[in-house]
Amino acid sequence: MKTRITELLGIDYPILQGGMLCAATPELVAAVSNAGGMGILSSAMYPELEEFRAALKETRALTERPIGVNMSFLPDIDQREKMKAVIGSCGDAGVAAVETSGIKPDFMAPLIRGAGMVHIHKVPAARYGISAEKCGVDAVSVVGFECGGHPGKDEKGTMVLIDEASRVLSVPVIAGGGIVDGRGIAAALALGADAVVMGTRFLASEEAPISNAHKKWMCAAGERSTVIVQKSVGNMARAANNGAAQKCLEMEARGASFEELQTVTSGARTLKSYRTGDVDMGINPLGQGVSLIREVKSVEAIMQALIAETQSQVKCLEQIFS
Repeated sequence: MKTRITELLGIDYPILQGGMLCAATPELVAAVSNAGGMGILSSAMYPELEEFRAALKETRALTERPIGVNMSFLPDIDQREKMKAVIGSCGDAGVAAVETSGIKPDFMAPLIRGAGMVHIHKVPAARYGISAEKCGVDAVSVVGFECGGHPGKDEKGTMVLIDEASRVLSVPVIAGGGIVDGRGIAAALALGADAVVMGTRFLASEEAPISNAHKKWMCAAGERSTVIVQKSVGNMARAANNGAAQKCLEMEARGASFEELQTVTSGARTLKSYRTGDVDMGINPLGQGVSLIREVKSVEAIMQALIAETQSQVKCLEQIFS
């Protein structure tokens, strides 16, 4: 497969693995890259710079293929020195691309390009993509409301959002939100995207660092298996509709503060949940596409199935017009 993104990143397939907090470990990142896509390591998993550098080194030991790093920062905190250090470490490790999110990328764009890396900026709406393009980014990752984790406040679905973004942006568009199979990839490409980014599908892989109980839960998921939490405190997130999510919604209905909700929604609880196999303990980010996943496979097998189904779907469309 050949798109502007495969050419820009030097990868075989236009498929990127999302930089999932608590799950984008060196093993998973390397597996996606080795399978022909691009794995993305989450820098937020490693609060200390030395820990992050060690994770980069470990990832590099597992793959020589292109890898990416996700950098997400809060918009109201100045972390420029940390950004410089992380970007410098990425450049030293031969990272192919850095994906930024959370803040305007104007400060980071020249640093990332200066280190010889591709700059991808993640946005929840086309208008932010226009702003990012003006800042000099190389590509924009546009993520719809169906995504796991934090969706855009506009609550705009992936299908309309990608169609709109691909029309107004000149740089390559990477589509995300609810895409877990070849049909979704074919649809995203038809809407003008140059690649897709997937988080939820790769969580249900043998290499994902979550418990088998969580993976089994995902394979049994249905249409109502995700829910939006923390909307009342301005920190909206889509997650598994489990015990923790229902507890969070009950607390929100009573008017609980962000600090009170943290007793249920903290990242520490999510990580402990993944490790112990207690699927109801923490808030587990999942996209709506989880309802389409029915089995756990290796990343390599997942990738080959994605490509085969994409090709099959394109042929079906060609037959319609022939």
